[in-house]
Amino acid sequence: MPAYRTRSISVVRRLALMTTAALLSYGPLAHAQAEADPSATKAFQDLYQKEWAWRMDLQGSTPDGNHTAHLPKADPATQQARLERWTKTLADLNVIPARSLSAQDQVNYAVYRQQVTVLLDDQKMQVWQIPFDADSGFWSDLPPSDTPFLKEQDYRDYISRLRDTGRYFADEIAAMKAGVARGFVQPKLIVEERLHDLEKMASVTPEDSAFAPPFKQFPDAIPARTQAELRQEGLNAIRETVIPAYKTLYAFMKDEYFPHARESLAAEDQPDGKAYYRSQIREYTTLDMSPDEIHKIGIREVAGLHKQMLGVMAETHFKGDFAAFLKFLRTDPQFYPKTGDELLKDAAWLAKRVDGKVGDIIGRLPRGRFTIEPVPADVAPVYTAGRGGPHIYLVNTYDLPSRPLYALPALTLHESSPGHSLQLSLAEEQPEVPQYRRFNYISAYGEGWALYCEYLGNEMGIYETAYDRFGYLSYQAWRAARLVVDTGLHHLHWSREQAREYLRQNTALSEHEIDTEVDRYIAWPGQALSYYLGESDIRRNRARAEKALGKAFDLRAFHDAVLATGSVPLPVLDAAVDHFIQTGGRSPYAGDSVH
Repeated sequence: MPAYRTRSISVVRRLALMTTAALLSYGPLAHAQAEADPSATKAFQDLYQKEWAWRMDLQGSTPDGNHTAHLPKADPATQQARLERWTKTLADLNVIPARSLSAQDQVNYAVYRQQVTVLLDDQKMQVWQIPFDADSGFWSDLPPSDTPFLKEQDYRDYISRLRDTGRYFADEIAAMKAGVARGFVQPKLIVEERLHDLEKMASVTPEDSAFAPPFKQFPDAIPARTQAELRQEGLNAIRETVIPAYKTLYAFMKDEYFPHARESLAAEDQPDGKAYYRSQIREYTTLDMSPDEIHKIGIREVAGLHKQMLGVMAETHFKGDFAAFLKFLRTDPQFYPKTGDELLKDAAWLAKRVDGKVGDIIGRLPRGRFTIEPVPADVAPVYTAGRGGPHIYLVNTYDLPSRPLYALPALTLHESSPGHSLQLSLAEEQPEVPQYRRFNYISAYGEGWALYCEYLGNEMGIYETAYDRFGYLSYQAWRAARLVVDTGLHHLHWSREQAREYLRQNTALSEHEIDTEVDRYIAWPGQALSYYLGESDIRRNRARAEKALGKAFDLRAFHDAVLATGSVPLPVLDAAVDHFIQTGGRSPYAGDSVH
């Protein structure tokens, strides 16, 4: 197996959304005082507990992330209330002396400050006026794909949410109308694709709707008569409220929104576009870097990975150049599943192989488990190859000639374990951590960890063939290429075809994946930057911990230290590794009964 070098990226780690004082006050804990000030502690905890409960209620959730009986509130008046509340929250937070808090609350303070500042920046930029991207939106997040229905009240609350669909869609339509009025809209090519999805969702029967599955099977504890009543009420709500809401939304998107959608693709072409794109970079990377700086890093990293790809290509004894090899990988039937079941079973087999090895590299493992299911058919054509959450790993079985098996090991490591499914489950299982950390997600950390897990596949022996290793490197090049493509599209005004051609030349992605990925970057500025910059930070931290600790370095303890933070800004993760080194490389769970 080739030795993959640890990349060294010279990045000035400016604080994106945290003041220097906020980070220093974390500092682990090197500056923590012997005793926390009770009044400061109470002020801080009261502030975040009340704001979090308020925030989650507006999102249609309880503080612990469960659904309420109503859908989110998203009308312009509510958005103004958010702006005012987060402005005041940040002002109140500034009054609290962070150095007077306990060591753990200093971490909580730094994370909370970043979180509220991101929310406030988005409100100022009025990002809420575009509530959809290339493969998801407020209307596609509603079907209960992973919501448990265990008792009658779960169904009652669900029916209440179904009845609230009309009001919720009206809120979002009002928000989009505000965006149209100031020219803050998605490009036409993105809207056109979403119209196809909406048309399908508006034309189904209640029984075939994505909202109907909960009414097809009930827990045995619910009496048969009650089941029949709930089924009838649920299907009536879908018929009378949900489907009409989708019809209204489809008509609005087709007749009012699409004609005003923009021809240009760049985020910097939006109103106040340069500031908007920089705000998205700060949000998704938690770093304050310029688009030009990121673009140069991407070009350099793609070039380095290309050399590694050529080395692995030589192992296959392929007769031809790099472009011919990519064509071979994209077209030869040996690399593609013949059925969706074959793809799902291969993913399950890989996940189980990882299951047998993950304990060798991570000390504390979550109790939660995930299932593997196909991406729902109604969104599969525009969806990514896979996606992972704390309880599920979705594998896209649509268009099998675009789902190469040589990329499946890296995809599985990223989306399931030890990637997203493991990390998110572990975060939820830390009751001592505030809810705003347990149930929130920071892309630079979460995607950085998941991409780092693809790298760990080398150390776990998951990449068995040269083609598997090339698939891994192609995925690495794909994420490095995102730095080039995202900034190319949104800052340098690349065309869609320029972006597609760059991925075509530098990765083994299929044509279908190239199309869906480029459209995703167009519709979601900045998010694509989080992966490679986040992984680079974790690998840089690992390298410096190994150097500082020498023989005392323990990989399981290091991963425990990274995962114990939950989803945090990269500067906070850096400080956590400082603490890990200062305490001799001990796992934060050392001495726990569960380890």
